[in-house]
Amino acid sequence: MTFNAGLIVELAVQGIINGAIYAMVAIGLAMVFGLLRILHIAHAGLFAVGGYVGVVVTNASGSFALALGTAMLVVGLLGVLIYRFCYEPILSKPPYVALIASVGLFLAMEEGLRLVFGDYGLTFTKPQLPGSFQMIATVRYAELAVVVMAIVLFTALALFAKHTRAGMAWRATVSEPAMASSFGVDLRRVRYLNFFIGSAFAAAAGVMVATLNNVVEPHMGAVPSYKALAIIVIGGFGNLQGTLIAALLLGIVESYGAVFLSAWLDRDSVAFAAMLAVLMLRPQGIFATAGGIKKGWRIGSLFKPASLKPSKRTAP
Repeated sequence: MTFNAGLIVELAVQGIINGAIYAMVAIGLAMVFGLLRILHIAHAGLFAVGGYVGVVVTNASGSFALALGTAMLVVGLLGVLIYRFCYEPILSKPPYVALIASVGLFLAMEEGLRLVFGDYGLTFTKPQLPGSFQMIATVRYAELAVVVMAIVLFTALALFAKHTRAGMAWRATVSEPAMASSFGVDLRRVRYLNFFIGSAFAAAAGVMVATLNNVVEPHMGAVPSYKALAIIVIGGFGNLQGTLIAALLLGIVESYGAVFLSAWLDRDSVAFAAMLAVLMLRPQGIFATAGGIKKGWRIGSLFKPASLKPSKRTAP
């Protein structure tokens, strides 16, 4: 195989784009696991629903921005409903109960999309963000939009978590839920917020993938589901900083692996290989903090420790 600088750069760019998509999907999974210790497999179904809402609204209104906002709002609210009616009643049960329920929800959403929209998916009546430009490599406008979207969303999340009272309450709940409750934090509202944000991120990823491929399909969440699982394992089980780094690394490794390792590994098998290697060599995840898996779970590790002032309200 011939090596050239142009190919190396092009693969790096493609890896960053893939990593941005993986990060938007995996961040919600990491948020739910960090808060509730639940493997939220149904998150992949929300990714697919977001893609469908984006295509349907774009085709009906002609506005891609409206479609993106609608998808994030609708899927965010759907995530809250999933927590309220599926997970909340079984929080006291062993973790595998929630896992089974989550897998069932994912399959139900996948089959629901197939029944409503058919087996062959939907396409945009007019491709969104067409065209490309030449920088270091040829980049499509849709690909640039994916990276910009990821940067904007993660920057907004960081600012929200660091500079708003709700964000401080969220971080405090993840780190020390009992103490946060004693300070007057409403744990239920924090969990609703957690599911809304994570689900909205998945919807944004679904819409952007639909834009890249110009198609959405009922099973489009299947591959992101196991890749997101691999990412949170590599990143350190709920550690948001580790999740973001792992998503970017996986995207780049997959991009190069699809070219240079194609004789031994399929592109989608790279995530499994990486996850198995990490589980064997460092079960707590590469980016878990010193002291074990429990510290690696803490979402607050992405930001400075939260500081809440005591409240006179009675804990819920």
